[in-house]
Amino acid sequence: MLIDVDMSQLVLVDYQTRLMPAMFESELVVANAVRLAKLAALLEVPTFYTEQYPSGLGNTVPDLKAALDEARAKVLNKMQFSAIEEGLGEWLRPPAKPVQGNARSLPKHLQKPAASERSAIVIAGCEAHVCLLQTALDLLEDEFEVWVVTDACSSRTERNRDAAFDRLAGAGAELVTTEMVAFEWIRTAEHPVFKEAQALIK
Repeated sequence: MLIDVDMSQLVLVDYQTRLMPAMFESELVVANAVRLAKLAALLEVPTFYTEQYPSGLGNTVPDLKAALDEARAKVLNKMQFSAIEEGLGEWLRPPAKPVQGNARSLPKHLQKPAASERSAIVIAGCEAHVCLLQTALDLLEDEFEVWVVTDACSSRTERNRDAAFDRLAGAGAELVTTEMVAFEWIRTAEHPVFKEAQALIK
């Protein structure tokens, strides 16, 4: 199963100025997050990002913030480790419009919520074993498809990061890389933005 760009939303978790210096392979991780944000901007993929306790951990690192602005991304400030606990799920799957109808309409408790038009969540972030993990597990519980971009995720230690990947894979998330996302979103060398996307990857 390939990632469908028309079904995708991008979520980037907590790439913050006071957090990133302590992350394993932080420069590479931020560079890949920037690539994802720029790809999302090119392909008009709705993009969201989070900041955990920004008054303590700082705001998003400048290079990534610039790319997120380009993607017209929406920011969620949070204190809970899972962004779903702070309302991210409502942004990713807006509440269904009320059903119009007569008295024979189904009662509310029997109405099924409308499926999200974009149910594939491409997600990456820090720390992989805390905020990223808890957000991704909650997304799976909410019946989203979750694609974790491993080379854009980190923790303070490699062991914690890898433990998060093991747990996420076991829970049903797909583990991918930045290049997998790029080429699955684009699918063909004839795509109008293929050359721009290829330049981002190279």
